[in-house]
Amino acid sequence: MNRRGVAGGGAAALLAALLLTGCDAAGIDEGGTEGDGGPSHAAPGGRGTSPLANPRGTEPGLAALTTEQDKAAARALMAKVATKGRGPRTGYDRDEYGYAWMDTADGVPLARNGCDTRNDMLARDGQRLAFRAGSDCVVVEMTVHDPYTGRTIEWRKQRAAEVQIDHVVPLSYSWQMGAARWSEAKRRQLANDPLNLLPVEGRANSAKSDSGPASWLPPNKEIRCSYALRFAQVAVKYDLPVTAADKRIMLNQCGG
Repeated sequence: MNRRGVAGGGAAALLAALLLTGCDAAGIDEGGTEGDGGPSHAAPGGRGTSPLANPRGTEPGLAALTTEQDKAAARALMAKVATKGRGPRTGYDRDEYGYAWMDTADGVPLARNGCDTRNDMLARDGQRLAFRAGSDCVVVEMTVHDPYTGRTIEWRKQRAAEVQIDHVVPLSYSWQMGAARWSEAKRRQLANDPLNLLPVEGRANSAKSDSGPASWLPPNKEIRCSYALRFAQVAVKYDLPVTAADKRIMLNQCGG
């Protein structure tokens, strides 16, 4: 057994290696085969962490915000997000954010730990992990709870597209909101920052594409306030504006 072994309910992770427009498939084309996993009757213990308690994004998942106090705290952070119009997509290319999934995007948690970002996220959010023989990095099996749909997915690497890594703030969206003028180093940080990454159901991720919150929200209504807050956390961290419509919808999800 490798140093991580087969995790029987510890921290988890995510997967993906191919970019959809602001989200990433787990190593196959967007039109790839749907996974063999399905919702189980029991979700893994610890469905996720409150975004208020996870400002670095290093804890697993995304838990719902349910109290008025938490929702008020979420709205207070959202109020810090600047707004502007969405610019053109001209010049956008995934390579402007570095190759997926580099372990050398300095300035973010887990960089240069010997394991690529994709597998770091799998190990963060997955439960009951199994690794490729001889590796303590490459995840080949796991159970993961998708906050976007509320599904618990039994994932196998042979059917990679069932789970994809979502960039909460899509890369194309960031490009149109000002990242086109950033340094490449900063764009690499955004693309590999655990705060901006969630493993989710592939179909939900594909439906989101490069949408902001005004155009797409998770089908699981219970998680929408948390999703809006996570979007705001990333925007604040990277000094990235959102559209006025997106900010209004974000606030609405948390009672604003």
